[in-house]
Amino acid sequence: MAVYFDHRIEAPDSTNVPSQVTWHSALPVLAVASSSSTTGGNVDLYLQQGESVDSCHLERPHLPTALRWHPVKPVLALGWEDGAVVLLTHPSGDQTVLPSTHSACITLLEWSSSGSRLVTGDQAGALAVWKVDARGRLQGNHLVKHEYSKPLTCCIFRPASPGDDVAMLARASVSGDESALDMFSWKGAPLKMGPQDGLAFYVSCTDGKVHSVDEHCKTSTLLSVEGAIKKLLYLDKREVLAVITDTLMLSQYTLGPEGGAQEFMKVKLSSKTGKNVDLFWTDTGLLITATGEQVVRLWDLDGDDNYVLSLNENLGFEKGEMINCVAYCAAKGSGLILAAGTSHGRIAMWKMVVQPSASRSDAKAQWQLQTPTEVDGNVIQLQWGSSLNLLAANNSNTVRILCEHVMSAHFSQQVAALQLTPTQLSITMFTSGEHLALQADMHVKGVCVTKDAVTVWSGKQVTVYELSGAILRSFPCDSSVVAAHDENLYTVEPNRVQIRTPQGTVKQLLTFSKAEGNPVLLSVCQSYLVVGTDAAHIRVFDLSRRDAKAHCSAKNLAERISNLGALKSVKCNANGSQVSILISQVNGRPDHKVYFYDVEMDTVTHFDFFAGRPSSGIFQPEDSESGRCPVSHVWDESEPRLFVCETVPIGCLTVSRLPPAQTDVSVVTLFCTQDHGLLLQDCYPKPSGLQALLALDVPYYYFSCKVRNESSLCCSSSHMVSRRPLRDFVGLEDCDKATRDAMLNFSFYLTIGDMDEAFKSIKLIKSKAVWENMARMCVKTRQLDVARVCLGNMGNAGAAKALKEAETEPEPEARVAMLAIQLGMLEDADKLYKCCQRYDLLNTFYQASGQWQRALETAENHDRIHLRTTYYNYAKYLESMDDKTLAIAYYEKSDTHRVEVPRMLQDDPSSLEIYVNKMKDKNIYKWWAQYLESQSDMDSAMSFYERAQDYLSLVRVHCYMGNIQKASEIANDTGDRAASYHLARHYEGHDDIKQAVHFYTRAQAYNNAIRLCKETGLDDQLMNLALLSNAEDMMEAACYYEEKGTHMDRAVALYHKAGYVSKALEMAFATQQFSALQLIAEDLNEQSDPALLARCSDFFITHSQYDKAVERSLFMMPSAMRALLKSGDTEKIIFFASVSRQKELFIMAANYLQSLDWRKNPEILKTIIGFYTKGKAPDLLAGFYEACAQVEIDEYQNYEKALDALTEAFKCLSKAKDSSTGPQEIRLADLKRRVTLVKKFVHARRLYTEDAGEAVRLCESLLEEPELDPAVRIGDAFGFLVEHHCQQGNFKEVTANCKMEELQRLLPSQNIRYYISQASLQSLQKEMGLSLDCSDRRPSVQEEDEVEEDLTVS
Repeated sequence: MAVYFDHRIEAPDSTNVPSQVTWHSALPVLAVASSSSTTGGNVDLYLQQGESVDSCHLERPHLPTALRWHPVKPVLALGWEDGAVVLLTHPSGDQTVLPSTHSACITLLEWSSSGSRLVTGDQAGALAVWKVDARGRLQGNHLVKHEYSKPLTCCIFRPASPGDDVAMLARASVSGDESALDMFSWKGAPLKMGPQDGLAFYVSCTDGKVHSVDEHCKTSTLLSVEGAIKKLLYLDKREVLAVITDTLMLSQYTLGPEGGAQEFMKVKLSSKTGKNVDLFWTDTGLLITATGEQVVRLWDLDGDDNYVLSLNENLGFEKGEMINCVAYCAAKGSGLILAAGTSHGRIAMWKMVVQPSASRSDAKAQWQLQTPTEVDGNVIQLQWGSSLNLLAANNSNTVRILCEHVMSAHFSQQVAALQLTPTQLSITMFTSGEHLALQADMHVKGVCVTKDAVTVWSGKQVTVYELSGAILRSFPCDSSVVAAHDENLYTVEPNRVQIRTPQGTVKQLLTFSKAEGNPVLLSVCQSYLVVGTDAAHIRVFDLSRRDAKAHCSAKNLAERISNLGALKSVKCNANGSQVSILISQVNGRPDHKVYFYDVEMDTVTHFDFFAGRPSSGIFQPEDSESGRCPVSHVWDESEPRLFVCETVPIGCLTVSRLPPAQTDVSVVTLFCTQDHGLLLQDCYPKPSGLQALLALDVPYYYFSCKVRNESSLCCSSSHMVSRRPLRDFVGLEDCDKATRDAMLNFSFYLTIGDMDEAFKSIKLIKSKAVWENMARMCVKTRQLDVARVCLGNMGNAGAAKALKEAETEPEPEARVAMLAIQLGMLEDADKLYKCCQRYDLLNTFYQASGQWQRALETAENHDRIHLRTTYYNYAKYLESMDDKTLAIAYYEKSDTHRVEVPRMLQDDPSSLEIYVNKMKDKNIYKWWAQYLESQSDMDSAMSFYERAQDYLSLVRVHCYMGNIQKASEIANDTGDRAASYHLARHYEGHDDIKQAVHFYTRAQAYNNAIRLCKETGLDDQLMNLALLSNAEDMMEAACYYEEKGTHMDRAVALYHKAGYVSKALEMAFATQQFSALQLIAEDLNEQSDPALLARCSDFFITHSQYDKAVERSLFMMPSAMRALLKSGDTEKIIFFASVSRQKELFIMAANYLQSLDWRKNPEILKTIIGFYTKGKAPDLLAGFYEACAQVEIDEYQNYEKALDALTEAFKCLSKAKDSSTGPQEIRLADLKRRVTLVKKFVHARRLYTEDAGEAVRLCESLLEEPELDPAVRIGDAFGFLVEHHCQQGNFKEVTANCKMEELQRLLPSQNIRYYISQASLQSLQKEMGLSLDCSDRRPSVQEEDEVEEDLTVS
């Protein structure tokens, strides 16, 4: 939380009336022009706390009319009503009076962007341009003077085009950028340093004209508008010039490259007539106006949007309070702040809080009004200024300087101090429970506490209070920071730390060298003091003795931490072994790491919150958060391992500022040890009601609380500091030190995963509360094995059972979530289920915990499979809560309303009747009709049965009431099968068989109708009913007719219809039912029994119906062929196929003939080829040719005939029409390859007599072909080579022998004698001494039995 300290300027003469104020853009120096009834006009300079600079007092008999600071140098240009212009230099007070140029009141002063030009203008229309050197000193007379004859009102310089950033170029050059190096070299064009000073400007007059003055001071009229010009605004991004007149007419112009201006927008701004208007134009194109109303008007010219910001009486503003002036601060350090001065002496401030998901249309909602600051009087002017973002407020009587200050807070030794207002503090003593409101006599800039005293300081004064509020001592001291330990105070001054007594007496000095820098940061923990300097050095001192002793030497962190700009905060732990450091980077932005300096090991480690992991130690990715930045940090008061810090998202933090109150802040706790590094112990979001982390003192975190009503800061101090237990100490807040230490050790060992040490640390603890707390820790660490032990020691059998049942879940998070539910950790269970995306279990969990809205949202968005179940359960819940109206709605959504709503409303018949008539649902009508029937209201029941179209119930009621005729009409008209069946049963019970059969037929209950017909002899109706029914009923009716001996034609027809064709034929033959026989014969086909077909053919031949006989015979041919094939009579098979001339029979016969020994019978061979050809089966014929080729190779080694056969097979297969082109193409390719290989082998054998060497080479190359066999057998190829070498007598070179060995290796199971001649084998045995196996595993082929035939293909 932050407040604004206000300092009243120390004016030399309190009677002076301030008229104008202006800040220097960088320095904290304020210029105030005032008027006096006695002396005339005065100009004074003031510092940030209102101290007057005596050397810079300027007094003249005329009134000052214009003030303007040099943009860089501490030089102030002053314009007076007599036309004089004076340059005042701070802090020397030197005055430079410009040569007399103006004779009228000065109306404008304007510096160029870098201060090399000064423009002065007066009420007579005279304008002069002056040149100023780099030190801010005037150089000679004016460069030019123009006369415009009309009072000048505004002047604005046009920014120059951006130049080269020299610093950026230098860094690029060092990194090796050649283009940057070329720009620094003399070879290229001269380096254009940036930013450049724009020398062209625009000046306006009261006659509505705007004149342009270029870099050479030549003037020309740019544009003209109606009315006097009140404000000139230039938007650099769009190169747009905006003109606002005294009637608040806004015109925008685009500027051409040659100096022309083109108007593209003109609009009238809203205002209150007769009031002064304060205007401000931001760099983002936002125009802000205050016109003496209760609102501030904003126009977004880029987004073409406008809106107003109004005051809020709930924050302390009054009704009718008017806004006089506005000021806008867009400095990087403060964010976007809009300040407005009111007529009742208040300063309203709106802060821009940009939400990541907010759209541009929500701009108004992003401005949040803050609590006002009281300055009294009527605020007529506001101005932000200096690099410190100070605000000056002029209320016509005096000027107040406002500076934002973050509220101070400190905690130590169970005492907490929190600043409420600039002068008020809240003191809380947790040991005794006492609270104290402490009122200081100065603006408090800082506070520190000990167990006995409270020390506050303002930067000029230090005051020590007792805890009762009494002042012990106050003494002047210019220290910006103060620390306290026991009875000593620690203050800083250049290059040293002063150790003082409570009275302010310096009793020891801790000096720092020039290289070490000036101390700027102090922090005390237990008996250790850590000091941080502006040169990024740290030193730790031991305060346990009478004099402070150095605990370690000075360490230069800039050598250990890259990109270090400055130290922001340093803290040490309870035993002085670790120092935590927050830094800002060289560019001023906060670093996203916390650094840890180990004093004993002299090492620096870090935890990176942007990446969410430490530089060393055990990393727990499931608990870490990334993309964040630390903003504060503390060590535990007594436990040296425990460290905690606050983190915020990177985008929410601006340079050197605290994050906004709405920021998502996380509290992260770490263990820090030498052995295990940095260990993440816990991470949770800070509760919304807490402001900032103050301290960590196990078992509690200590936080400052947000002020709920900031307009009443005198609220009870007991609500300003809150303590929250650590995760591991929930329920153990009052435990003794031994239990506290055991729990800390258990948590530590559990974090590092050392379960043995973890259990050793708690083995003596018997408290159930402690075990429950440890079980809670297991939820965070997800250690289910430890949790089971804890639940056992707790005696919680139910939780142990639930945990065991949850082990069936595949996700570990789901199992841990069940543990969390059993321990009442519902938020953790919620997060765990979401983490593992088990939305079904999350839905069930929400329902069980009564979070019905969340359950509904989860079911609708993620668990739609259980959506109707969720609606139903919610409806049941609403019913139990007696919210029947809403329950009905959710019963309807679950689609169970037809049953559940009538059940729910059955005790309220009137409401139920209204619901029934409203829904117009057939099922509900039926339920209501049944209810009315149970109440004996038959007429109403039948009315609702009719609405429900429940014809069965209508017929049933009519039958009950004796209205049989009406029941028959309903059954006949509607054709409802159930109604017809019920009515048929009724008629059957009353022996009305005809009507019963009729309605059984309407109900399609044919078996019942057939039963009645058989029982009552209704043979005529029986036939029709049987034909309508199933085969079983047809069979039963046919048997009835057969037994009865009459209507045999009906029996035959029913047997045939039922599928008993043989039975029907037998009966038809027996009873000479020719017409029936013809009908049956028409259904016969080739699949029918051949004997049956033959019998039918004989019957038709006997009765001279030859066409029918032939047709039946055709059906018999395939069956006859199959019978012949089974008989094995080859001659009859060939004859039958030849005379039948059917393709199917040709193929069947050819397939059969292949099973015979066609190799020895050439006629069979020719017959097979002919049958396949006549059967138009080229694919089967190709297969036969392939078989022939393989036989020629395997049996006779006749590759010439094999080649002929394969060639014929390829031709046949090419003619085949195969729908599956893929397999056929593969087969064709394989055939082609086999033909090629066989052709090569045949060619080699034929070539041998002419050129043996070439033939051998061809054969050897053939052996290198992949998958040679079975196209050419490997044994034949090797045999050819062995024969050749034996004939050539190549025994000494062992060529033949090598081929023999390779052949035996490739064909180990075959006898090589089949491939090599007996003569060659004997030669090898004789010459090489080989012993060859003479056995032959292959059946012999006798020459005299060999039959050679030629394959003749027609």
